[in-house]
Amino acid sequence: MNTYEHSVSLDPTRCTGCTTCIKRCPTEAIRVDNGKAVINSDRCIDCGECIRVCPHHAKVATCNKLDHLYDYKWRIALPAPTLYGQFEGLEDIDFVLQGLLDMGFNDVYEVSQAAEIVSEYTRLYLKTEGIKKPVISSACPVIARLIALRFPYLKDNLLPILPPMEIAAIEARKKAKREHPELKDDDIGVCFISPCPAKTSYVKNGFGSYKSNIDLVVSMSDIYFSLLNLMSRDKVPQPVSNSGMIGISWATSGGEATAIFNDKYLAADSIENVVEMLDQIENGTIPPLEFIELNACTGGCVGGVMTVENPFIAKARLQTLRRYLPVSQNFLGADERYIPPEVFFEDVPDYKPMNRLGSSIGESMRMMSDIQKLRDELPGIDCGSCGAPNCRAFAEDVVKGERALDSCIIRAHRLANGEPVRQMNDSHERKADPI
Repeated sequence: MNTYEHSVSLDPTRCTGCTTCIKRCPTEAIRVDNGKAVINSDRCIDCGECIRVCPHHAKVATCNKLDHLYDYKWRIALPAPTLYGQFEGLEDIDFVLQGLLDMGFNDVYEVSQAAEIVSEYTRLYLKTEGIKKPVISSACPVIARLIALRFPYLKDNLLPILPPMEIAAIEARKKAKREHPELKDDDIGVCFISPCPAKTSYVKNGFGSYKSNIDLVVSMSDIYFSLLNLMSRDKVPQPVSNSGMIGISWATSGGEATAIFNDKYLAADSIENVVEMLDQIENGTIPPLEFIELNACTGGCVGGVMTVENPFIAKARLQTLRRYLPVSQNFLGADERYIPPEVFFEDVPDYKPMNRLGSSIGESMRMMSDIQKLRDELPGIDCGSCGAPNCRAFAEDVVKGERALDSCIIRAHRLANGEPVRQMNDSHERKADPI
């Protein structure tokens, strides 16, 4: 039984069954049945691509409401660095942080500050003997879940260090208990301001056996307008920011990778590019690299579906904001140059691989053969009218008993009119579909 709690869901009242989402889902997790989209929770990675492309806004991201903050006596905000790129003309991060304090938070701990700490840990980890390279960043929860589901042979390549949002939560709790020893654990509420639904799912489900230290996740778009009303440029904010160029750069693609101070890296963004890159890593067709940063959203976290601003405009704003910052405000001291054991996660979630068809190798091979045979008998135009994203996925659904063969209306029409089901161009050989 699937127990993974997702943050991407469907509003059936808005869905028209247009098939736009099934064409763009990177894991083929969506089908259209009875005129409505249906999301397969076992395959969904909460990347938010369906939210991004749905013309009817039928896919939604589920987060906590700001009202839930007041269930806690001591409220801590964890703003992702992407938040700073949402505001026009922002020259000082402290205006945003002061706005959060005026909103009702008792303290703020920047995720960009924790990102600089993680960058330090990553540089140390890359020098460790015996690790599997290239090391793949685990900061984007979509990538970690995608690897566990679709590329399980790459699980050992994942950087086994907790993401900055989690390090920030841990350090924020320590600070609260240190400065206010009268607080109990249940008194402290840690709230992450997220640019994407995948991070919400991470908090809900944890990662492997690790459970998150974050209590609430609110959407960046939900908090934006409240912040905008509180960010007075006439009032001098408290100087509380502890981030440098490195931490702010994590909001955009390449920011994490360049912070390792090593030219043997690669950074790719957008889910289609990520899938292609993971295929190449698995096949061993990439140059010798030390580190690979992958982001599911276009442009990095600035492209998350829970942001307000265009990702390219947000990136430009962050470039301007970084100009007057130091490289980092969180370099480890000489006596701190080691990775604490508590920042490692011990295991990667063990999901059923997407490409496992049967309960045994023999059964899977038989089903694969049946799928390919049926695939060759289908029209091959990948129209989506059957409710599956392509003919190969439809053939798999039929073989698994999840869909009837007569759902292919093109096949039924051509058979009824005595026409050949598949009309191939003999001038070139059809490319084989990936299994």
